[in-house]
Amino acid sequence: MNAPTQQHSAEIELNRILEAQRSAFKAEGPVALETRVDRIDRCIAMLVDNQEAICAAVDKDFGSRSKHVTLMTDIMTSVGSLKFVKKNLKKWIKPEKRTPFIPMNFLGGKAYVKHQPKGVVGVMTPWNVPVNMIFSPLADILGAGNRAMIKPSEFTPHTAELMKHLFAQYFEETEICVVTGGPETGAAFSSLRFDHIIFTGATTIGRLVMKAAAENMVPVTLELGGKSPVIISEQVDINKAAESIITGKAMNGGQLCISPDYCFVPQGKLEAFVKQCRSVIAQQYPTVQGNADFTACINTRHFDRVKSYIDEARDKGARIVPLCPQGEEFSSPDEHKIALHLVIDPDDSLACMQDEIFGAVMNIKTYSEIEDAIDFVNERERPLALYYFGNDKLEQAKVLDNTISGGVTVNNVTMHVACDDLPFGGIGHSGIGSYRGRDGFRTFSHARSVYQEGWVNLSKLAGTLPPFGQKVEKMLESQIKK
Repeated sequence: MNAPTQQHSAEIELNRILEAQRSAFKAEGPVALETRVDRIDRCIAMLVDNQEAICAAVDKDFGSRSKHVTLMTDIMTSVGSLKFVKKNLKKWIKPEKRTPFIPMNFLGGKAYVKHQPKGVVGVMTPWNVPVNMIFSPLADILGAGNRAMIKPSEFTPHTAELMKHLFAQYFEETEICVVTGGPETGAAFSSLRFDHIIFTGATTIGRLVMKAAAENMVPVTLELGGKSPVIISEQVDINKAAESIITGKAMNGGQLCISPDYCFVPQGKLEAFVKQCRSVIAQQYPTVQGNADFTACINTRHFDRVKSYIDEARDKGARIVPLCPQGEEFSSPDEHKIALHLVIDPDDSLACMQDEIFGAVMNIKTYSEIEDAIDFVNERERPLALYYFGNDKLEQAKVLDNTISGGVTVNNVTMHVACDDLPFGGIGHSGIGSYRGRDGFRTFSHARSVYQEGWVNLSKLAGTLPPFGQKVEKMLESQIKK
């Protein structure tokens, strides 16, 4: 009886907030540029003024997460996205001129697209970068003139409560509101009659969100995940490639949706690649235990999950390379830290090759022909990100033209997400729709088509009004031809 009661109570409160925001949106009318900028400015101020408290809350949720990691991945990136939207908003909100049909373009007819706010947008965020995943879409949502309700992950309760407190300080409830709670609240939230909903998280939960949204015909943007591959060319400097890849993989303890998941290395360069990975990690993270720079797994369940991938691979004969001092492969249970592990040539049936890893494990596969790597990627669900290392333009074109992924970074990893002027989104199992910058502004706006009649009545001019005669026949003949 408890769970249904909790969900029912959550539904009542959530619907109250939604109706209050919807009423305020209607009462406001057209959302002025100044209002949108003001809301963005308040978000920037919130992040800048409270960065120490934010870092402390995130660290507490993870058990161990460097202040500098949070400043880089959560606060700096959020401020950057907000500033980018603010800088370009005046240009984006202008009506887009389109070409009226002939001959009305010569007779005073006008056509344009007017981007209008949708209303109230629901934002469901994950735990891995808990602040950035609020503000990155919120920048676009506010820029488009909308209001927002935000449901953070229950896996980061301290960050969620801080966000709830801070947003209440900087915004009216009818502008932006943060709601906290567990799965019951999440289920109730995804069932609300929003004007749009964006969810970032696991594909399994994304399906449920999409199903719930469909009941109310709510448009969705789903940012999911999957297994992001890396393909290293035979001609590339293997040491430079290894340094970029392993640095990106180590960020946030591998807990990024765009983190490299498995890596194709030319057969003859495998050992050089492994050696360089060892060297880079030894420089960046000389220890794991007690090292504040090395991000812990978010909780015991995820620690056990990632460890099970390594244990299964080892038990079934795969070569495991821990990138840490001996004895520090797994820290104490309280720390929830797992050193980076390479799984060399894993069997495709292993869980580490089936599931999205989302942790400090990277699969290494070797290849002899680039086509084999391409075929392997194409035989699986389309990933959120793909990475290619190489300077051969023809080979690069072959990889990019013959694969499909949400986004691509060439000669590095994860960096396409740092570009605010590029859309971020997946395809298929890795997501539906995209946001960021101008593309995000369009996602959270209604593109309203407008045609304005000129000074000539085209129907009379063309003879398209009954009774039909020779004039309309001539017009039709002139238009319907090869």
